[in-house]
Amino acid sequence: MTTRPLKKSDYDEIVRVIDRWWGGPTSALAHPIFFYELGKLARVVEHDDQLVGFLFGFIAPDGPVGYVHIVGIHPDYRRRGVARLLYTAFEADCQATGCRMMKAITTLGNEGSVRFHDALGWTKAQVEDYAGPGRQRIVFTKELTAR
Repeated sequence: MTTRPLKKSDYDEIVRVIDRWWGGPTSALAHPIFFYELGKLARVVEHDDQLVGFLFGFIAPDGPVGYVHIVGIHPDYRRRGVARLLYTAFEADCQATGCRMMKAITTLGNEGSVRFHDALGWTKAQVEDYAGPGRQRIVFTKELTAR
C-alpha cells in the first residue's frame, strides 16, 4: 500500500463511494473545499492502483493545529493498517509545517474511532455542547514534538 497526495480524480472517486463506505448519507462531509481550498494535505492510500482510503485534513492557523476532518476506508481494507498509514503521513506533514498539536472529533458512541485514536496515543475528552446545544462530541488531541 502506498500513500500520496489527493488528486482531482481521487476526489471524484471519493464523492462517488463515500456513502457506501460509511454506510449512509455522508457525502456532504466531503465538501469540495477539502479538495480545492484545503486539499494540500489531503492524502489517499492505494493498493494495486485501487483507492482504498483517504484522509481530508488541514492546518488550522490558530496554533497551528493539524485537523483531521474525515477519514474513509474501503470496507474490504478495514483493520489492515490503512487508517494508521494515513494518520502517520498526515502527522508528518503537520510536523513539517510547524504544528505542535493535532485534533479530531467524533460523535458519542463511535467506539471504533475511540479505540483507533486510543491506540495511536491521542488524548480524548467528552465536551458538552461542542457542536451546538445538547450536541456533545469526543474531542481528540495529540501533542506533536518539535522537529
